[in-house]
Amino acid sequence: MKPSGKKIPDRISRGSANIPERLKRIDKTQPHAVLATDADGQPYASLIAYALTPDVKGILFATPKSTRKYRNILRNRKVALLIDTRTNTEGDYMHAEAVTILGSAHLLRRGTKRESFAKIFLRKHPMLKDILKSPGTALVHIAIEQCIHATRFQSVTVWLPQGA
Repeated sequence: MKPSGKKIPDRISRGSANIPERLKRIDKTQPHAVLATDADGQPYASLIAYALTPDVKGILFATPKSTRKYRNILRNRKVALLIDTRTNTEGDYMHAEAVTILGSAHLLRRGTKRESFAKIFLRKHPMLKDILKSPGTALVHIAIEQCIHATRFQSVTVWLPQGA
């Protein structure tokens, strides 16, 4: 039982969250996410700085090309991303939100598209400007294929972006 008197649910319920709006709000307050890649059949998780694209159809992140996550993406573009609002308090059971994003990662080559995505990423993470400019850094775009939003412990909403 939660201190407010609300019982933590023991069953999954169908949610009705407006996931694009929730993603926009969460993007404003959460600078980091957990990225899961495939390391030859073994899941591999990495903490990343991310930014949501304005059309809410993609996620951007930068990574040095020398990292395991970069090598994993070269072998398998399918990734998962977890973004959450937890505060590590008891209230999280009923109030925190988590969004699992399933998608395909695409490495952005130098050019106009990369530059426009870099501006989006740097608006959120200006302190990473020098890292992003380095020739040893890749800018990655994850095309969102599905989002699973969970809140109130087990209220779950699934969203498929148009065109996915």
